[in-house]
Amino acid sequence: MIHNALKSKQNTLAVIGLGYVGLPIALEFAKKFKVSGFDINSERVALMQQSIDPSKELEAQAFCGTDIIFTSNPELLKEATFYVIAVPTPINNHNLPDLQPLLAATQTVGKVLKKGDYVVYESTVYPGCTEEDCVPLLESLSGLKLNRDFKVGFSPERINPGDTIHTLTKILKITSGSDAEAAEEIAKVYEEIIEPGIHRASSIKVAEAAKIIENTQRDINIAFMNELSIIFNRMGINTFEVLEAAGTKWNFLKFFPGLVGGHCIGVDPYYLSYKAKSLGYHPQMIDSGRFINDSIGGYIAKQLVKKVIAADKAVKKAKILIMGVTFKEDVADIRNSKVIDIYNELRSYGIQQIDVIDPHADTKEVYHEYGFNLTNSIDSTYDAIVVAVSHKEYANLDYSYFEKIATNNTVFIDVKGIYPTLKDKFNYWSL
Repeated sequence: MIHNALKSKQNTLAVIGLGYVGLPIALEFAKKFKVSGFDINSERVALMQQSIDPSKELEAQAFCGTDIIFTSNPELLKEATFYVIAVPTPINNHNLPDLQPLLAATQTVGKVLKKGDYVVYESTVYPGCTEEDCVPLLESLSGLKLNRDFKVGFSPERINPGDTIHTLTKILKITSGSDAEAAEEIAKVYEEIIEPGIHRASSIKVAEAAKIIENTQRDINIAFMNELSIIFNRMGINTFEVLEAAGTKWNFLKFFPGLVGGHCIGVDPYYLSYKAKSLGYHPQMIDSGRFINDSIGGYIAKQLVKKVIAADKAVKKAKILIMGVTFKEDVADIRNSKVIDIYNELRSYGIQQIDVIDPHADTKEVYHEYGFNLTNSIDSTYDAIVVAVSHKEYANLDYSYFEKIATNNTVFIDVKGIYPTLKDKFNYWSL
């Protein structure tokens, strides 16, 4: 059995894709099994060979005590018998699923697949993708037949970037397999590293669906909060104060308004919507939630411009500071950051003087992705300040800090409502 062969280190487990999902999985498995970590980016591989996480999520000690080699050479994957594919599943410019990374990884595995091998997908996809899109590619490239010659499974990732409490080994894992034997063997492999245990889904499609509705549910709930924020803004009441009051009821769901970016909540609902439409159903709630959340960055920028005008300041000459550019607090990841929507909307008004700072983001990555450089240090005063991301470095900043970088009647945009004490100090606004 594959589990026993891995446990005795007779066989090798390979992880394909060593990003914020794949690397932690590879390192945890490497505490129990012999592992090959594969990534097409040789520069990232070189860093990992030096015990450096390119995603800046893991410390060097996470690499200690592991039986792992890092490589960008697909030939070395021939030695493996159990493959875990953990590559990104993004959307394209039309908000449609981009399966290119997933299919490319599947091709890499398909070319080295042997009889008796297992392939497990962790990448978030729409229900049916593993069996309808990936398995045929594995079969055609290998000349093998599913379940007769090789097995497939799906075990969705549940890693929360920046969360040091709900880490990989602390979160109950969903597993599934292409037949009863595969389901059990895959579950046993993951049981070696997952402390709370395994939920064995009845099928691969059920496992795929379970993952994609986790993030879709959050997206819809946050969209409701953002819509409430728009309504309450017109009423002249603070949304966070309303939620604080409503939250005193024991069964009130504590979601909050905000920017919804990143590579999970801001992406996964589009996969489910795409699949629903392919089946002839137009998902109104899912699409409405996406529309609201995708619009909120532009909405914040418009509110800023209105308040600048109301403060009798010249919009085009206004100098603006945006604090935070990553997709969420306390992470370095800038992919699909909705802070960029605020920046681009302000630029569309002809505003040229926009400084952006972030203690976690890499300025080279920001320039490569979005075309502007981060400001190294603040040495000026601003007509408007936008605290867009609630990094821990910003949490304890007080009035005396902002007073030094503010002009007369500065507009203060507190996106996440983390500075309620500043409401009477500045020309204040929050979601």
